[in-house]
Amino acid sequence: MIPSPLTEEHLATTVAAALAEDAPWGDLTGEVLVPADARAAAVLVAREPGTLCGVRVAEAAFRLVDPATTVDRVLDDGALLEPGAVVATVEGSARSVLRAERVALNFAQRMSGIATQTRAYVDAVAGTGVRIVDTRKTTPGLRAFERYAVVCGGGHNHRFSLSDAVMAKDNHLAVLGDDPERITAALRAARERLPHTVHLEVEVDRLDQIDAVLAAGVDTIMLDNFSLDDLRTGVEKIDGRALVEASGGITREGIREVALTGVDLISVGALTHSVRALDLGLDVEVAV
Repeated sequence: MIPSPLTEEHLATTVAAALAEDAPWGDLTGEVLVPADARAAAVLVAREPGTLCGVRVAEAAFRLVDPATTVDRVLDDGALLEPGAVVATVEGSARSVLRAERVALNFAQRMSGIATQTRAYVDAVAGTGVRIVDTRKTTPGLRAFERYAVVCGGGHNHRFSLSDAVMAKDNHLAVLGDDPERITAALRAARERLPHTVHLEVEVDRLDQIDAVLAAGVDTIMLDNFSLDDLRTGVEKIDGRALVEASGGITREGIREVALTGVDLISVGALTHSVRALDLGLDVEVAV
């Protein structure tokens, strides 16, 4: 498996911050209403179909509140869910379980929503050989969580940050001007400054920009907001000399047509920026 940017250290730090945000001075309701010795048994369940993600994050929330809480996973991240499916069981102090509940659900619901959305896009291009990839349009501070969810849904990750690869977008090219020779020279100079392991991608929004970019020997060319006909023309023009990525306003309903133009990758910002949380719930039974 490809290493995930969602390390155990990052997971614990972020979940701890979320717990502190949710109960900065403790859970007032639990402390005045729930007996200190009350015990709770609960099940984390799916209320609608989807793809599971975030169960280990939810587990971390319960255990960070109270290490004595027992969490037993029934399903792992990436599992397909049906309504009523039990994801995990939780047992421990009732106060602790209730204090962790919302943070655990918030993470698992959003991550499962992303995984479910991604799975729908991946299924839509099945058999084409095209990869569905995410973008940097993620919630600030939660990129590793959301990128992990994309992978759980069968998608792939684009560059993780501005530090990982060179990606010259339309605004970068606008600074360089419209002179094709100047663009080629600038990209070649950039290539010479980079280690051989660093990927170089360039975004174009017109067919007439492709030749100058190709002449620089880039690794990937992104065809942004191209029509289907222009995508086909762009793929023919590039002719295997670089990977071809399609991007810009691509919907789930139209994505298969985009995949059939011959592109290698399709990047979809909606995997993370416009996702609906999946409905998961925690059903609690309390025994005093």
